[in-house]
Amino acid sequence: MALTLSKKAMAVKPSSTLTITAKANEMKANGIDVVGFGAGEPDFNTPDNICEAAIKALKNGFTKYTPVPGTLELRKAICEKFKVSNNLKYEPDQIVVSNGGKHSLTNIFSAILNPGDEVIIPSPYWLSYPEIVRLADGIPVYVRAERSQDYKISAKQLEDACTDKTKALILNSPNNPSGMVYTKEELEAIAKVAVEKDFYVVADEMYEHLIYGGEAHISIASLNEEIYKRTITCSGVSKSYSMTGWRIGYTGSTKEIAKLMGSVQSHQTSNPNSIAQKAAYEALVGSQEFVYAMRDEFERRLNYMTERIENMKHISVLKPQGAFYLFVDISATLDKLYKGQKIENVDTLAKILIEDYQVAVISCDDFGFNDHIRLSYAISLDEIKKGLDRIEAFLIDLN
Repeated sequence: MALTLSKKAMAVKPSSTLTITAKANEMKANGIDVVGFGAGEPDFNTPDNICEAAIKALKNGFTKYTPVPGTLELRKAICEKFKVSNNLKYEPDQIVVSNGGKHSLTNIFSAILNPGDEVIIPSPYWLSYPEIVRLADGIPVYVRAERSQDYKISAKQLEDACTDKTKALILNSPNNPSGMVYTKEELEAIAKVAVEKDFYVVADEMYEHLIYGGEAHISIASLNEEIYKRTITCSGVSKSYSMTGWRIGYTGSTKEIAKLMGSVQSHQTSNPNSIAQKAAYEALVGSQEFVYAMRDEFERRLNYMTERIENMKHISVLKPQGAFYLFVDISATLDKLYKGQKIENVDTLAKILIEDYQVAVISCDDFGFNDHIRLSYAISLDEIKKGLDRIEAFLIDLN
């Protein structure tokens, strides 16, 4: 009898962002000058004070197990961060520190979903959301936010998508891939629906410190007590402190949900890396000058890229307010010809760009929009200039 592998695992889509990044890295290793716009991580080194804290932890022998939800020291620092930055009051037993943001989301859905529960996912969305929901036996329900809405769903759309099986909404602000930020008024309207329909809000705020143009980040859980009880706030140190490889994410929630998440984590991974926890503590309590400097540099790159793209043929972009991505509308290129070949879809365009122009871009078909690409500006300005020159050359070649 042939053994059958997990149908659930076999149904998981590979990450297209990791696939294109791997292809670009392979080409670079073969001596090809590739510009990679796929980066989902800052191109800055982790700040020295954070690295020194990790080195100190190693030298002091801080290499053993810690409490499953994280050290009390780190959880207290996260509580203080939530209080100061997010106007949220959490106690240490409401905090669970995990092995990165993906792990936090995995814990969340393992704790709140039962088979058949529906999770509303606004589109465009980060491509991992649906897969994480499905792995927890949930059903993704997509609600499309058009460009005319600044890629943000309305409270009316949310309400219309609700059924008796709706268990949660994923709210990602600043958004990956669009970079859009929900306003206080928009959050209040969404919170009203969540309270009335009685479902959870999974607030993914991983890019909260990377906001530009004077925009403000507001945590939906801070609006009132009723939405606070229904919200699981998810963040981490990966993006804001250039610590992607350290793998530290964290959540704030009710004590009941935090306890369940801790129980799940205790059997799956136990505690997050002890040394990385010491580094994350230093990130949160140490100087924040690095965060501000990195944000300023990202904004400089953002301004350059949007200005360039606005003057290109066949593509357009809404200027983002946060994160470090441009969500570029390439719909005007579809059905045009390149060397006699029709640009049938966004994947065709991405394939031509990397093979003929040595530019790696992310097709956003897996992000819910099959006529957009994502360009990261977490690469140097010199690389950005070179890459945009190549994209512009491609667009000129279309007819």
